[in-house]
Amino acid sequence: MGAGAKHQPVFVDRLLATLVHLRHATTHDVLTCWFGVDRSTITRAIGEMRPLLAERGCTISPGVRLRTLAEVVDHLGASGKTGIIDGTEIRVRRLAAGRTDRDKFISGKSKQNAVKTMTVTGGDGRVLFCSPTQQGSCADITHARQLGLVRLLAGGPAVEILADAGCQGLGAQTGGRVVTPPHRKFKKNAPDWYEEMHERQRKAYSSRRIRVEHGIAHLKNWRALARHLGRREHISDTVQAVAALLSHQQTADLAPARTM
Repeated sequence: MGAGAKHQPVFVDRLLATLVHLRHATTHDVLTCWFGVDRSTITRAIGEMRPLLAERGCTISPGVRLRTLAEVVDHLGASGKTGIIDGTEIRVRRLAAGRTDRDKFISGKSKQNAVKTMTVTGGDGRVLFCSPTQQGSCADITHARQLGLVRLLAGGPAVEILADAGCQGLGAQTGGRVVTPPHRKFKKNAPDWYEEMHERQRKAYSSRRIRVEHGIAHLKNWRALARHLGRREHISDTVQAVAALLSHQQTADLAPARTM
């Protein structure tokens, strides 16, 4: 017989505890009371289930999942669909005083301690990919380059990726596959006809990109991503686990509609 302590909660209970923790940010102490086990048992169960959920990848159809950015690019190229990419921040606790990398987690946009993840959705807002997190001071364009987006698009299939103004410059590096908002040709004393045309183009582009904001909002509905109060080493697994669960839910919701 094998040695060592046996798991008191069965697999379903451990999975349920992890889901409740991710969805509602329920503390381990509360879960301890609910399941009638020791706090260390809940901590171990969540620590084991969270990476398993993160490895599932994002579900796009029953039995088909996307786990890497390369698979997302290939899927968009094969289906001929448009992808939308955007970075989002998740607030984290401030590092202890004296840490050398304390300032690296301060976001230049929100002026708060945060980490960033790069989210890719389809044109319908379905989550296709969430990247591992980076420190809050990392720019969106730098994060995209570190993920290998330029390399994947420059020599990959002809796809269209919509991005915001923070990724301007990627279009030239990817052969026009990354599309960014239209530039202003007149910064001062612009004619009225140009202001009207530019505003119309800007709104048309924003209406195409708004779907990624909806996808990010669905992610942030999970309390574990609204503000992360746990250890920063676990935030990447948490983000990807929530993305996997959300994409599975979106695929399940679309199945009845397709049948009808």
